[in-house]
Amino acid sequence: MRFILTPGQASDYTQALPLIEGFTVQAVIGDKGYDSNEIVEGVIAKGAQAVIPPRSNHINPRDCNYALYAERHRIECFFSKLKHYRGIATRYCKRARNFQSLIYLAAAVIWIR
Repeated sequence: MRFILTPGQASDYTQALPLIEGFTVQAVIGDKGYDSNEIVEGVIAKGAQAVIPPRSNHINPRDCNYALYAERHRIECFFSKLKHYRGIATRYCKRARNFQSLIYLAAAVIWIR
């Protein structure tokens, strides 16, 4: 598991490809915000399936495995559980290193449960 911190004003889709770098993945699940040619081509280049629904403005939308996309709720539930930790939800830690350490610690506790 890997977390990458970004500034609050930065979009998280900029870290999509670095997030999966070094992992062997079968599929990458993301919402419509991750529907860009760069991300989809990068995922396919790694030999994985891009499970990202196309935006409504696409002229020729690509297919999406919606049965596998339904598993995305597990990711959303994880982030919901992560936000139950008050220090993470309010970001008490001022330094990025400390905040990221707290995220990894909380993720480990969630995983152990």
